[in-house]
Amino acid sequence: MQDREAFYAKLKSQLEDTTTFPAKYLYKFIVPTDGNQVQEVQDLFNEGGAVIDTKKSKTGKYVSVSIHLTVKSSDEVISYYKKAEVIKGIISL
Repeated sequence: MQDREAFYAKLKSQLEDTTTFPAKYLYKFIVPTDGNQVQEVQDLFNEGGAVIDTKKSKTGKYVSVSIHLTVKSSDEVISYYKKAEVIKGIISL
């Protein structure tokens, strides 16, 4: 857990150094197709007016999910990552 907090602290610092908020941010995830994980990701981001693109892998076992979302702060970016990490099998890119 300490590694995750260190990761988010570094991400926050980098975002604040390189981004003027509000800004469009691109989230990318890979999720397995054996459950409803794609729907969970879409539900998480739909409320914010996100543009969501999905693409199945060649084998059909995974789906790539790209989300374009306007965020107000680095804290909001990190908040979405933290909400997403509870989705079973999700990989953040």
